[in-house]
Amino acid sequence: MKRPEPVQVVKQRRDAALQSLIQGVPYIQFMGIRFDRRGDELTGVMPYQDMLVGNPMLPALHGGATSAFLETTAIIELSWAMMWDRMEAGEDVGNLRLPKTIDFTVDYLRTGLPRDAYARATINRSGRRYASVHVEAWQDNRTRMFAQATGHFLMPQDDG
Repeated sequence: MKRPEPVQVVKQRRDAALQSLIQGVPYIQFMGIRFDRRGDELTGVMPYQDMLVGNPMLPALHGGATSAFLETTAIIELSWAMMWDRMEAGEDVGNLRLPKTIDFTVDYLRTGLPRDAYARATINRSGRRYASVHVEAWQDNRTRMFAQATGHFLMPQDDG
């Protein structure tokens, strides 16, 4: 009987896999987005930066920055879900191809304030070729979303 891995080894493997996934997307670094992981659950975090403000008179987060944050969170959540089973089985998860956006619709529910933003994605459907994802973003209070989105993605195909 195989002994379970020590919890620290499991956490390090999962954190390393998430970091390699995120580091493969330069835009995530540019935007300053990071992901907090609790087990298999990810929360996207977009720390406030002055460059994210679209209207300095309000001031309000730029809609493009908000949309990019939501789309990035959806893609990373889909990728994380794809690699989870392989990673837990001890397989190499390097060089994972990311899903491609088919369409992405954002609802701006209220002004994004000049502060940190958080997002969580829920996969509604994920098949071999296609996935549907819903994303919710909030700032100070999870029950008061400032934006939400629905996206459809083309899943990467195995080369076999």
